[in-house]
Amino acid sequence: MDALKEILILIVSGFIAGVINTLAGGGSLLTLPILIFLGLPPNVANGTNRIGILIQSISGTLGYNSKGIKSFPFSIYLGISASIGALIGAQIAIDIKGELFNKILAIIIIIVGLLIVFKPNNNIKSLDEYIYGKNLIISCLVFFFIGIYGGFINAGIGIVIMLFLTRYNGLSLIKTNATKVTLVAIYTSVALALFTYNDKVNWLMGFWLSLGTFFGGWLSSRYSVVKGEKLIKATLLIMVLVMSTKLWFF
Repeated sequence: MDALKEILILIVSGFIAGVINTLAGGGSLLTLPILIFLGLPPNVANGTNRIGILIQSISGTLGYNSKGIKSFPFSIYLGISASIGALIGAQIAIDIKGELFNKILAIIIIIVGLLIVFKPNNNIKSLDEYIYGKNLIISCLVFFFIGIYGGFINAGIGIVIMLFLTRYNGLSLIKTNATKVTLVAIYTSVALALFTYNDKVNWLMGFWLSLGTFFGGWLSSRYSVVKGEKLIKATLLIMVLVMSTKLWFF
């Protein structure tokens, strides 16, 4: 495949993933398999995918902060706790054999894809936030384990984070999103550093991918159309079924 075509695929897939992450969640279900299909070893594809995740999370954090929406220092505490878990998960991802990783990814793609399509409504209005004392301690403990998964593969983790923050901590949907992007930026930077230290990142491919995710997330967050979410979910479900089949059998 020539370089120009590869760059185009990375930018377009990154853009679509950015839109998916904004409207439904689970953009890594698209970008991670594509990086593998473009020839990267699974653990390198996993590390490279973190560049796009980090860039999009940072831009999201800056966007929410500019509108005065933040949950500091709660999001920092969760991010630190998740970072410890992410180091464990990332090391497992680095050490695991490529063929086994592909099969695990295929299973995760199907499960998370179904969760995205049929996820419960998170739009819960709460008058109280439970982010102090024992609730903070429990949240940090939970996010340590969430961080392990985030460090390992990260695909679809936004759904788990949003469910916990809305159902347990009582955060509004918009504050949940603001908290999510901040803590994901924190633990992803730690995981990316470990992948980089182990020479498991293709920075050039990651740059083109992150360029697409940045603009996809930026545009869709400002011009999102409610009717578009159903189309995104249906398209994503078809894509993940095809990709999971290819990862498992080919």
